[in-house]
Amino acid sequence: MLLVFLFFLVALVYSSVGFGGGSSYLALLHWHGVPPALLPIPALACNLIVSATGFAQFARAGHFPWRRSLPFLACSIPASYLGGLFPVREADFLWLLAASLTAAGVLLLVPIKQDASPSDSAFRRWIGKAGPLLGAGLGFLSGVVGIGGGIFLAPILHLARWAPAKQVAALAAGFIFVNSASGLAGQLQKFQGDNAALWAFWLLPLAVLVGGWLGSRCGCGLLPALRVRQITGGIILLVAGNLWTKIL
Repeated sequence: MLLVFLFFLVALVYSSVGFGGGSSYLALLHWHGVPPALLPIPALACNLIVSATGFAQFARAGHFPWRRSLPFLACSIPASYLGGLFPVREADFLWLLAASLTAAGVLLLVPIKQDASPSDSAFRRWIGKAGPLLGAGLGFLSGVVGIGGGIFLAPILHLARWAPAKQVAALAAGFIFVNSASGLAGQLQKFQGDNAALWAFWLLPLAVLVGGWLGSRCGCGLLPALRVRQITGGIILLVAGNLWTKIL
C-alpha cells in the first residue's frame, strides 16, 4: 500500500506540471525489489495513463504541432515496440537502466532555458532533419527500459529552440504516450512469466489514474516545475547510484 500511495503522489505532482513520471515509477519499483524482467511493464502502463491526460489537454488547447511532430512519432512507435520485444539479459538490462536513470537525473537537474521564441540555427535545422532517427533511437530505448522518452527528447528540443515551450511540452507528452503504448505492447508480448505476477500490480494503474486526474484538473502547479525537476532528479540519481554499486 505504501507503493500505491507513492505512485499516486508521483502522478499527482507530475501531472500538475505536465510530466509523465516514468523514471520515478522505475525508481520506486526498483526500491520495492521488483525483478528486472517485470520493471518495464507496470512503469510503462502507469506512464501511459498519466501522459494520456497531458497529451489530451495540450492537443485540445491547440499546442500540439501535428505536422512537425510526425517525423519524431512515426519512427518512434515501431522502434519502441521492437524495443519492448527485444530480449535483454538481466545484467545488460541493469546496465541500460542505470545509464538511463543517470542520464534522466542529470537532465532533470540541468537548468534549461525554455525560450518561447524559436530561432533559426544549424542545430535546429539538424534536429528537423534528424527527427526520424532521434525518434527511433529514443523510442527503442523507451521500449527496452520502460521510460517514455520525453525526458530525453524535451531537453534536446529546448536546447535547439525547436519550438515554443508549450509546443515542446505537447510533443514530449505525445511522444511519451505513443512510446509507452507501443513499448508496453512489445513487453507484454515478450513476457513469459506467470501472469499472476503482473496482476499483483493492478492497484498501481488505478492510483496513477486518480492522481493524474486530480493533478491535471485541480493541481495547477502543486509545486513549481523547476522544484519538481530538482527533487525528482535527486531521487533518480540516488536510485541510479544504488544500481551502479550493485553492477560494479
